[in-house]
Amino acid sequence: MIRPFDQSGITRGADGIAHYDGRPSSLLEMLRATVERSPRSEAIVEIGGERVNYSLLWDRAAHLAGGLRNLGIGRGDRVAIRLGNGLDWCVAFWGTLMAGAVVVPVNTRFAEPEVEYVVNDSGSGFVFLPGQPLPSGDPFVVEDLRPSDLAAIFYTSGTTGFPKGAMTTHENFLSNTETCRRIAPLPMDGSVRTLVSVPLFHVTGCNSQLLTSCEGGGATVIMRTFDVQAFLGAIGEERINSLTSVPAIHWMAINQPNFSEIDTRGVRWVMYGGAPIAPELVGRIVAAFPNARVGNGFGLTETSSVATFLPHEFAHVRPDSVGFAAPVVDLDLFEPDSGGVGELLVRAPNVVPGYWNKPEASAQTFVNGWLHTGDLARVDKDGFVQIVDRKKDMVNRGGENVYCVEVENALCAHPAVFECAVMGVPDAMMGEKVGAVVVLKPGSRAEPREICEFLKGHLADFKIPQFMVIRTEALPRNPGGKILKPRLRKEAEWGKALR
Repeated sequence: MIRPFDQSGITRGADGIAHYDGRPSSLLEMLRATVERSPRSEAIVEIGGERVNYSLLWDRAAHLAGGLRNLGIGRGDRVAIRLGNGLDWCVAFWGTLMAGAVVVPVNTRFAEPEVEYVVNDSGSGFVFLPGQPLPSGDPFVVEDLRPSDLAAIFYTSGTTGFPKGAMTTHENFLSNTETCRRIAPLPMDGSVRTLVSVPLFHVTGCNSQLLTSCEGGGATVIMRTFDVQAFLGAIGEERINSLTSVPAIHWMAINQPNFSEIDTRGVRWVMYGGAPIAPELVGRIVAAFPNARVGNGFGLTETSSVATFLPHEFAHVRPDSVGFAAPVVDLDLFEPDSGGVGELLVRAPNVVPGYWNKPEASAQTFVNGWLHTGDLARVDKDGFVQIVDRKKDMVNRGGENVYCVEVENALCAHPAVFECAVMGVPDAMMGEKVGAVVVLKPGSRAEPREICEFLKGHLADFKIPQFMVIRTEALPRNPGGKILKPRLRKEAEWGKALR
């Protein structure tokens, strides 16, 4: 078993769960330590907007907390943030915690009925809205928050049904920030300058970038909206040395005509996750950022972000893997099949205690201390984790299980493929056959038969799609970025089988 991460200072409780020793009791204790250590260090930079140091960030958040208290918001009350990326989002987050309340980040891509559901389901007593001034009052900061206290409720955006609110405690957050420091690894000397190109209402932007940066005393540079040229420009203008995003953004950046003009030598960390990545793209990222450690992270809203991580030393060796369990994470497989594929289970201090107002869903998902992720995976003898599919999203081809993510990974390795989705096509004899909807890279050309020929060196014959649609439009996604396969199934006109 390979153990690539720092395992020091970890203790197991009576419940069997590992914990990092010596962590702060709350996010506020963590931020206060940074403010006392580095009050004048740059904390938040909003591209095209304000820049504040840690002292000013604390002061603004404390005044906001006082304003919330004047509005009747007290300990344990929920407060929804409907703001876009920026300094105000960060002040609202910290100020809500200082008031003793619970942050409810709202996905700005949600349709209005979804937003109403989140606000009503959470019982939010106040909502931060775009264009409205932040509340302000005499400075106020609660002093006795505990690790087990609820800090936030992140609503997951499923492919069906209404979102579920993952209840995130202070310990959940703080376990994730320590994990991020160890897996990268990141220094705690204030030198990290991270560029946030993903939404702060997601756990990657908030938990693994903003909060990790705040603990280390570094600068969080925030893009209000994503623009690839602004992304590239910020690397030099803001002295960015840490980039975390989805593979598609990294691909878009390094494919810009002017990328060769960007000085990337100062970038020391490039991390990606959230979607399959082509091995070719991994190699190109390594070449594009010659002084950076690259790595692939995997996690869920329910794990407060990171559960596994593939560090730089293995990025080329196992690009198909999401790496190893984080230092305090235990993994197991539920009901593995003969091929060693089972539902991935996670036990860790970063796993949330359950869903808000959803006792039945909580009981089904969180069982005897283990999170049932809904992801089908293999874990080999060295500890490498390979996600092969979603539990309810595989093709049963005449009794042979074909894991869609495995096929999607192979398709993404084709040089012309930009994104794809694999699903079952009803078949009278086999029950289902494998179908793929493919979007090509701009300017690329490829035919279905050519792509399938390419797959012969990567997949068993029965896993190679027998139906393929080349689509010109981007794949439809929900507000959380997940591909809407039910919609694709309705839209796809499969035509004749390829073989």
